[in-house]
Amino acid sequence: VAMAATRNVMRAVRVFEFGGPEVLKLQSDVVIPSPKAQQVLIKVHACGVNPVETYIRSGTYARKPALPYTPGTDVAGVIESVGEQVTAFKKGDKVFTMDTISGGYAEYAVAAANKVFPLPDKLDFKQGAAIAIPYFTAYRALCQKGRAKAGETVLVHGASGGVGIATCQIARACGLKVLGTAGTEEGMSTVLRNGAHQAFNHREANYISKIKEYTGMEGVDIIIEMLSNINLATDLQLLSYGGRVMVVGCRGPIEINPRDTMSKESSIIGVSLFLATEEEKRECATAVFDGIEAGWLNPIVGSEYPLEKVVKAHEDIIHCSGAGGKMLLLP
Repeated sequence: VAMAATRNVMRAVRVFEFGGPEVLKLQSDVVIPSPKAQQVLIKVHACGVNPVETYIRSGTYARKPALPYTPGTDVAGVIESVGEQVTAFKKGDKVFTMDTISGGYAEYAVAAANKVFPLPDKLDFKQGAAIAIPYFTAYRALCQKGRAKAGETVLVHGASGGVGIATCQIARACGLKVLGTAGTEEGMSTVLRNGAHQAFNHREANYISKIKEYTGMEGVDIIIEMLSNINLATDLQLLSYGGRVMVVGCRGPIEINPRDTMSKESSIIGVSLFLATEEEKRECATAVFDGIEAGWLNPIVGSEYPLEKVVKAHEDIIHCSGAGGKMLLLP
């Protein structure tokens, strides 16, 4: 009887108040959610950790979930059960999703069936949890919003993280000249192995001059910017005529001189995956599956943490010395 009574609960991270990483509480008696119509229940094997989850947790982000909540959106795992009207999946299917309803920092998560994708056999669960948000974001920034064309030059700032690596792989496959920055030697070699033609260390005082020297008079057509509160003013100096900075990440305000946009008629464009239409997300998914099929899409997994270390994961994703792939929680 005791077994039967405990079977419908799971371990999950819960947030009862907004604040620092310490508000993340691992609980072992959270009721396993049931999938409603057009939903599926996934047994989570890996869940991505994203900087945005730290902003939401702190209460400083535009979107505030109702408390208490479980963070996390992009998971990979196995279908445990399906709700009514779900025909695309069955129990036992390997899947990944970018958008759980109940939260991904948990042993089980519910997701809408139309936001779940089959996980190809050539990728494992850890790689599966490193696909959706990084690759969909990279494709949206580069292709949907950045209108990248073969032959253009792209600079990926913070290229050794999840979104950065995804951007390098996609850009290279699309025929762009790819430059990437990272903060460590290891990060730079990761960037070069994943599609960049040239890597720069953004911890070096003169790295901007090195990029200018490398690109010559032409400048850079597109900059994918993960830390715009630090780099945006300098980015504008690096752009070509008609160049654009795609703001993917930001951790605070920055002062820029708008005249720097006038001299080259350059653009600063914000990117949010949350605003993508269903049609745009389907386009992202198609591009991703093409990449997996063709073999150039290869998610790189970075640091891995058990659920017990979720506080450390949230500290490290903001303060660690250099990203190396997608950070994961493993329930």
